[in-house]
Amino acid sequence: MSSKPNTPLLDKVRSPKDLRTLEETDLQQLAEELRSETIDAVSITGGHLGAGLGVVELTVALHYVFNTPEDRIIWDVGHQCYPHKILTERRDRIRTLRQGNGLSGFTKRAESEYDPFGAAHSSTSISAGLGMAAGRDLKGEDNNVIAVIGDGAMSAGMAYEAMNNAGHLGSRLIVILNDNDMSIAPPVGAMSAYLARLVSGPTYQTLRDAAKNIVKNLPKPVFEKAARAEEYARGFWTGGTMFEELGFYYVGPVDGHNLEHLLPVLKNVRDTHHGPILIHAVTQKGKGYGPAEGARDKYHGVAKFDVITGKQSKPKANAPSYTNVFATSLIKEAEADEKVVAITAAMPDGTGLNLFGEAFPKRTYDVGIAEQHAVTFAAGMATEGFKPFAAIYSTFLQRAYDQVIHDVAIQGLPVRFPIDRAGLVGADGPTHAGAFDTAFLSCLPGFVVMAAADEVELRHMVATAVAYDEGPISFRYPRGEGVGLDMPERGSVLDIGKGVIRREGTKVALLSFGGRMNECLEAADELDAAGLSTTVADARFAKPLDMDLIRRLAREHEVLVTIEEGSVGGFGSHVLTNLAEEGLLDNGLKVRTLALPDLYLDHDKPDTMYARAGLNCEGIMKAVFTALGTERLSAPQRA
Repeated sequence: MSSKPNTPLLDKVRSPKDLRTLEETDLQQLAEELRSETIDAVSITGGHLGAGLGVVELTVALHYVFNTPEDRIIWDVGHQCYPHKILTERRDRIRTLRQGNGLSGFTKRAESEYDPFGAAHSSTSISAGLGMAAGRDLKGEDNNVIAVIGDGAMSAGMAYEAMNNAGHLGSRLIVILNDNDMSIAPPVGAMSAYLARLVSGPTYQTLRDAAKNIVKNLPKPVFEKAARAEEYARGFWTGGTMFEELGFYYVGPVDGHNLEHLLPVLKNVRDTHHGPILIHAVTQKGKGYGPAEGARDKYHGVAKFDVITGKQSKPKANAPSYTNVFATSLIKEAEADEKVVAITAAMPDGTGLNLFGEAFPKRTYDVGIAEQHAVTFAAGMATEGFKPFAAIYSTFLQRAYDQVIHDVAIQGLPVRFPIDRAGLVGADGPTHAGAFDTAFLSCLPGFVVMAAADEVELRHMVATAVAYDEGPISFRYPRGEGVGLDMPERGSVLDIGKGVIRREGTKVALLSFGGRMNECLEAADELDAAGLSTTVADARFAKPLDMDLIRRLAREHEVLVTIEEGSVGGFGSHVLTNLAEEGLLDNGLKVRTLALPDLYLDHDKPDTMYARAGLNCEGIMKAVFTALGTERLSAPQRA
């Protein structure tokens, strides 16, 4: 384990105001101390390390040059915001990152005035920043707005929509492209730094604007040629023609780790520019920490780790992860069916499709951070007779809802949607919780909506999705490990819309949809011990509902409780609607629908979050006792 790093300069900096009292010559040492503090903090909490290490110097420079929080800094996604949090009055809580009642792992408006916009999904910063700039202009104010966006996030269409609009409005907006992966930059060195200072400074801008005013008075053909000549001449030396076409003034590339390069450029931009401008900063993800620099993912997301060795303290898995079960199951199906193809939106590792890609590289498509495109791309492949699996996290599928409806569902195209991270996800909090997919998919006509109770069911659902060609189909599964069941070599095709009884009882029926099955079985044991004979059923399908099963449960039991890891409006709501329509509530049946509460649950340990939501064994038992009007004391106390 590590001892707390020695940080004499950082100890003097509680806020950016303190930072701005330092001499420029002190800033490199401060950056080194900030990097050490970030590494040490994340070694204790886990989290997103590599992205933050890549922007340490940029973070210092931004808060030194700009008057935050009056000047707004918007960090796209927020993976890189830990150094920012340390400098903005939160260092004393930085070792509570992603812990219950601690700091969020992302920017969060409710947490600090230095977080002007909350983020956790990518590619929102330019849109938000432009909105802030437009609001500033309407109020007649003159503060700066700076959006920091990574090269990966820049692949999303929303970023270009915002840039196009910014070029049209002409508002003063600074966008910093944090380029740590793309090969779009020429070598970064003394010449490029000199050019960046030159073109961001007042002399070049004044001459450029004067020249433009002169050529505007020339005949149109001559004016257009002159404008193109100026653009291409500058583009030849500095790049950025694409951004110029969108209406941005391009500066760069700049070495994002060299404060002698960053500071003069940022000052020039702060003091002289009047329209939208893009600064291209080239950085290294994981910069300054050997294990991160040498890792394939640059330590994007890490568990707690030893600072000296970089070894992460991940507990040994007792069962394969759901993600791995999905990937290996899909590979098995693809071996037997050449029409199976896989699509990811920049999450090959997170969805398990990196494994599928190794097995079938020509049948694997990573479309970048572009969920909307991923869904419609899958729809196009489906029209050609292929069997596309668009593997997208629940929280990210929200970004493509119109495409799901318009391009897939209305046309009845057989696109398969594996939905990872269903339910609560712990430390990543409400922005990444898979809360809404059951509700927003099961309301769509012709959509088949499944949820896996365990890893065996997930394997069956992959096989079912491959076999189903009548329209769109989805299956959801949680983050983390399975329950440790023996796995079949290959999945079996399920009967569409049919659930299964897991255990028989007579008084109470627990109808589970998804990953709370073990909690239901545990609750059934205790309810049986309390004299309440309990049936446990796995619905498997939220759409179409197994109404034969639901009718049986309603007629043969006094209490029916539905359990799901999703929001109100999902599985339980559909069950209740159908019970009412068929008059099955008229004979005294007591129904309770357990779902996630109607609020955004803050990050914590998953078990704590599910307990707070009432979706653990205790919560299920409480619902039963409440329905019966009896006290919890009639059941044995748990250890």
